Amino acid sequence: MSTLCVPSQVPSVAEDCEQLHKAFSGWGTNEDLIISILGHRNAAQRKLIRQVYAETYGEDLLKALDKELTNDFERVVLLWTLDPPERDAYLANEATKRWTSSNQVLVEIACTRSPKELLLAREAYHARFKRSLEEDVAYHTSGDFRKLLVPLVSSYRYAGDEVNLTLAKTEAKLLHAKISEKAYSCDDIIRILTTRSKAQINATLNQYKNEFGNDINKDLKADPKDEFLAILRATVKCLVCPEKYFEKVVRLSINKLGTDEGALTRVVATRAEVDLKIIKDEYHKRNSVPLDRAIAKDTSGDYEKMLLALLGHEEA
Repeated sequence: MSTLCVPSQVPSVAEDCEQLHKAFSGWGTNEDLIISILGHRNAAQRKLIRQVYAETYGEDLLKALDKELTNDFERVVLLWTLDPPERDAYLANEATKRWTSSNQVLVEIACTRSPKELLLAREAYHARFKRSLEEDVAYHTSGDFRKLLVPLVSSYRYAGDEVNLTLAKTEAKLLHAKISEKAYSCDDIIRILTTRSKAQINATLNQYKNEFGNDINKDLKADPKDEFLAILRATVKCLVCPEKYFEKVVRLSINKLGTDEGALTRVVATRAEVDLKIIKDEYHKRNSVPLDRAIAKDTSGDYEKMLLALLGHEEA
């Protein structure tokens, strides 16, 4: 479901590396050349480019980019160039270090990735930071947030489609009872959301709506200012309808007074090869404006060009 425009005739990796090296040489940096290469290569191609660049020039491509680029453009290019598990490890580490109760990045990584992708991100975290993701999450969070986030980032859910409907009915009743008691951080709610497969959670939440008339997230909105409830709602959304979650993140990042480039960059860089096309459709449906037009209106320069390249909207 990639939106990425990869040219049908891709130059050789050696040629890409030579061109990138050229983009950093001489007077000034050739940003357009960087975008025309990295903005149009898939994860496997980018990984190979990094490898060959290091072998040829004795320098990590990320270090070269870091030296030459600045600001939002630098961040989107660096995030994009990282291998997806490394990128998730980097974002998760950043989220633990700057953690506040309104930060939903850890939920996003734990719940929108496949079980295998989350496992790879945790391995990449070990390799890069010489610690585990769960120990950092546990160290930097506390109370109910820790109670939810540690099992979320540690989980290895079943990824199949099989569903137990009897269990879904039982757990829908259980969720409703606990939410009615306002026992939002009770063991059962946490256990269900952090261990059940996405298919099973989906079935449980459908039963919840059929039986009790409301979406669970509506019942979790009892206190709009409660940040733990907000993170529970984000968990549910990321597990069952990630494209709606990401559409909202993008919409808020653009519609705020001033753009929240951090959120916009993160969503475009992490979803371009996953479900950005669905997020774009969702955005268009919800806001009656194509996402590429909204981004073009709200950003500028090389940052805008790179985002649009990843949105797959200009010609490859």
